[in-house]
Amino acid sequence: MAQPLRFRYSPETWSEQRVRQDILQPLRSNIGARAVTPTHEIGAHWTTHRFEMQNGDVALFARDDSEAYWMGNTETPSSLWRTDKHGWTEIPYHVSRWAQRELLEILHEEDPWLADYPHISWFFLPVFMSKDGRESTRAFFRQHAAGFPDASRRETTRYFEDFLTTGALDEYRHVMSGKLGTSDHVDRVRMSATMGEFIAAKILTDAGYEVVPEIEVTTGHSLDYRAKDDETNTLVEVTRPQPPMNRAAEGPVAAVRDTAETKVNGQLANHGGGAVLFVDCSSFRDDAWAAVRGEQPDVRHRPAVVYRARPNGHVEAYQKGSVPLEFGDSLEFVD
Repeated sequence: MAQPLRFRYSPETWSEQRVRQDILQPLRSNIGARAVTPTHEIGAHWTTHRFEMQNGDVALFARDDSEAYWMGNTETPSSLWRTDKHGWTEIPYHVSRWAQRELLEILHEEDPWLADYPHISWFFLPVFMSKDGRESTRAFFRQHAAGFPDASRRETTRYFEDFLTTGALDEYRHVMSGKLGTSDHVDRVRMSATMGEFIAAKILTDAGYEVVPEIEVTTGHSLDYRAKDDETNTLVEVTRPQPPMNRAAEGPVAAVRDTAETKVNGQLANHGGGAVLFVDCSSFRDDAWAAVRGEQPDVRHRPAVVYRARPNGHVEAYQKGSVPLEFGDSLEFVD
């Protein structure tokens, strides 16, 4: 399975003739590539190329007198196989900005509705335009409302757009967007679990905390977040039960207990305590959440917060144990 889009770096000189011979001609022979004029200017001293394939793939190439960068959701020419890969923030700004503009334009031509959500488009661009995942990741937002039940794609996408526009996760764009995956099919359970991490980050951010994802602990595991402010430094691990209709457990209460137990006996047990467990029931429909809210089952870990977010921003929750976080208006705790 291909990874989220990154750049290949070539520390060599590339002439126009070499580009045609070592990039365009092999791609033309293999998958029907053609060279087209890039839509956007790059500026500075760079020369740019854009290649489009008969199967819908696209590739970008930027070069100057001493180096070059390649990015594509297509096969890589053999002349670039041994090159190192770099992230979006590790390359010259002009190249990154140009590639981003080219790819965003293609994305919005293919899925015009995403143009209304510029930060979502930018944040998930490495997977929205990836080789294997470009259809599935967009379909997850378009057809599956990003994992929310009984909601439209526009209200759920707006929910995540409003959060991501805060910039709280911009620094961690590559790792967080990559969690959505680049599978060629929609795995709604796994993708919904990923968006559960974004919901958790929104709750913490709305409560006034800075969030840092993927915190390595001494056991060799990683926990989802560190929540920080001037007085607090707390680790948070997120789990998302599947809706009862999608699993073998008998009912929503059992779904919450079983899923939390798996997490508690795994990462949290190995960690040795101290982290707050977030149990995200945002995949549950109204009746399923009502059962959980009414019984408020224990989740075999304390401290814990069990909650359900809706795309209008309202979050209902209950807690177990003494949670070392203050949530303010970001959660409504139920009796």
